[in-house]
Amino acid sequence: IIRRGLLGKIDIRLHPELYRLLEDGETLEQFLRLPAEQILLRWFNYHLKNAGWHRKVQNFSSDVKDGENYTVLLSQLAPSICSRSPLQTSDLHQRAEEVLSNSDKLDPPCRKFLTPKSLVAGNPKLNLAFVANLFNNHPCLDPITEEEKAEIEDFDAEGEREARVFTLWLNSMDVKPAVVSFFDDLKDGTILLQAYDKVIPGSVNWRHVNKPPANAASQTQQTDDPDEAYLVIKSGMGRFKAVENTNYAVELGKQNRFSLVGIQGADITDGQRTLTLGMVWQLMRRDITNTLSELAQRMGKREISDSDMVQWANGMSQKGSGNKSQIRSFKDNSLATAIPLLDVLSGMKSSYVDYELVAPGNTDDEKYQNAKLAISIARKIGATIWLVPEDITSMRSRLIVTFIGSLMNASEKMQ
Repeated sequence: IIRRGLLGKIDIRLHPELYRLLEDGETLEQFLRLPAEQILLRWFNYHLKNAGWHRKVQNFSSDVKDGENYTVLLSQLAPSICSRSPLQTSDLHQRAEEVLSNSDKLDPPCRKFLTPKSLVAGNPKLNLAFVANLFNNHPCLDPITEEEKAEIEDFDAEGEREARVFTLWLNSMDVKPAVVSFFDDLKDGTILLQAYDKVIPGSVNWRHVNKPPANAASQTQQTDDPDEAYLVIKSGMGRFKAVENTNYAVELGKQNRFSLVGIQGADITDGQRTLTLGMVWQLMRRDITNTLSELAQRMGKREISDSDMVQWANGMSQKGSGNKSQIRSFKDNSLATAIPLLDVLSGMKSSYVDYELVAPGNTDDEKYQNAKLAISIARKIGATIWLVPEDITSMRSRLIVTFIGSLMNASEKMQ
């Protein structure tokens, strides 16, 4: 859950200033293929370079455990309050304490996840969490220009939003290798089958699964060109074996009551966008219902349906101090204003929403500001949010489902 919450925010839609991290000759598409961990390393090194520091970080373990790179990073993020004085401390544990003390001076403070002991030990998971939290609160990247903003918006074509949300979700489950190019990486079926096994434990008989050739990984390491390496990996499994895997994924979906009418494994292997998105959405939807299993049991249901979620949202809205708006489905046009979502948040706790900040939602700008407010409040109460304001104002119903599901989960934890 911590991994989801931290890495899920490292996205160019949430932080358009990430555009600053593109390297010479690198396209936006190539940059967006990078896993969140690689983007964080890129961000870390960007600030080290601007600080005139001679070192680079290539991992979250050996390259950070002496505290030197952290010292320079924090000094670059907040030079007025974080000095480089820890570099003069020879004892590594004392230096680590000074580094963490510096992180606590930031506003908001970022002394989380790491202790001096775990920093010096080079714990990769805790260091990753520490850096992700630093980035989410203090990216310190220059704002983008109107031209750069237009390039990002042009790239965000239909289907790409969902694909990137699903990529974040798949990677949050630690599938191997990490998904970097959604439609291509799912073609051989192995990522899909890993997702099945994590969402529905024990569902996959791995003896029936074709694995990529063992030499694919070693071949990848022989080239420094990421695109060339990517092609080597993709050529590791023949089409016939890939289709066997994706057929198995479709079969598992049908066994678990997914709606897969007309979908064949070859559609996934051929990169059919709509069908691939449809299958992964149903896996993510099942993952959401799994997190709400206790609520389902209290409702006397096997799992939470969309209509149950709508009913819950309407009931919660009635408890609030706002408009008490009601929706008929996740395709209700009023959702584009984000007001129904704010009413749900108000129902969870009336103090969450200051209605003086809520606009009528008559213009695109008003809708956007409302959506931004709803997402901000949801994150503050600990909900794991995958969407951005445009997903709400554009009425992307699947992603709005994830929003309500996260609120239901957060509400359960508040009981």
